[in-house]
Amino acid sequence: MRVLRLYADGLRLEEAARPAATEGETVVRVHAAAITRGELEWPADRLPAVPSYELSGVAEDTGEEVFALTPFDRDGVAADYAVVPTSVLAAKPSSLTHVEAAALPMGGLSAWQGLFTHGRLQAGERVAITGAAGGVGHLAVQLARNAGAEVVSEGDADLVFDTAGGELPKGKRVVTIAAEAPGATYFIVEPDREQLTELARLADAGVLVPAIDSTYPLEQAREAFDRLEARGKRGKVVIDVAGDSAAPRTP
Repeated sequence: MRVLRLYADGLRLEEAARPAATEGETVVRVHAAAITRGELEWPADRLPAVPSYELSGVAEDTGEEVFALTPFDRDGVAADYAVVPTSVLAAKPSSLTHVEAAALPMGGLSAWQGLFTHGRLQAGERVAITGAAGGVGHLAVQLARNAGAEVVSEGDADLVFDTAGGELPKGKRVVTIAAEAPGATYFIVEPDREQLTELARLADAGVLVPAIDSTYPLEQAREAFDRLEARGKRGKVVIDVAGDSAAPRTP
């Protein structure tokens, strides 16, 4: 199989043996893997490392279409096959393609956990979301409105959810994924199958629509990561591992 590995001198696409699962794990045939800005710097202490922590694919043991945010303390999923903890896998939204489904886990879970787990957002409250057009922000706007909250851009808010950093609006409660700040609750997103299942339900109901900026084949992973740093990016950059996209998109 093919696997993308990060070394100290850059990315390499290599051939490797297909992985085997141990107890509590599932081998997934990866169809699409989404990538995140800055993640090539995350595993600097454990190279070589496989990037990408969002996948959509097919479980080898059951044939079920699944998607997931995978744990950050192990190799990622930019490969033809990946071993994933079974506990983080959820059924893929049936209405989304694999590329679309792979674009949902990190942004969707970050938005859910920021708004509801840490932000305790309730119907009727006012919420200000910084970076509302970004990978997390655009999903947070959709989730907040579906929950009956009012998304505002000025004035005091009951909740400020910061996805971009910088100067923050005034709010009774402040939650951030950008950087630690006085008076704010900072968190790092965690895999959660139950929350991911709810996100899938909302996607199938047409409530939640992940934005795709561009797709690249696995052989063009370096170009995909370069795109993350480019101006004008809107939505997720996704590696179309299995070539499912009828017309792979590049900006």
